[in-house]
Amino acid sequence: MSDGRILAASHDGAYVIRFVGDVRLTLCTTIDDYFQHMFEDPDFASVWVDLCEAEGIDSTTLGLLAKLALRVKERFGFQPAIYSCEPGINRLLKSVGFDSLFQLHEELCDNPQEISEIPSIQGSEAIVKQKVIEAHRVLMDLSEENRQRFKNLMTALEQG
Repeated sequence: MSDGRILAASHDGAYVIRFVGDVRLTLCTTIDDYFQHMFEDPDFASVWVDLCEAEGIDSTTLGLLAKLALRVKERFGFQPAIYSCEPGINRLLKSVGFDSLFQLHEELCDNPQEISEIPSIQGSEAIVKQKVIEAHRVLMDLSEENRQRFKNLMTALEQG
């Protein structure tokens, strides 16, 4: 698997975020920072996530995406869209309850002309740990199945 990268584009408040390669917790500070930037845009109107070039997504990344969807719904009243072409990733998204958070599209999305890589932000170990815990809490709150799936990890994280 190739190292993960996050690309993004925006135009008039419409945002596209593309995950490429193996997207892991090492990118959680980059992802969370970009989401904050996006929500600070007074012209924010929409967002969709393109996973068609993602090879893998870990649970921290899933938790951050869930946080994104919940915040968009709460603040703006709509569900963001996710485009995913990989059957394994589609099964993963559905297994953690993303079909209730996002408009899931199992197809390619329109690619923006001007999309560029978001510079990677290295968070301290404490900040990364905090983001990992927060992301997993969001996932656990989605369903009892998720709560059971991640409870041992959360216990280890909170004790470590």
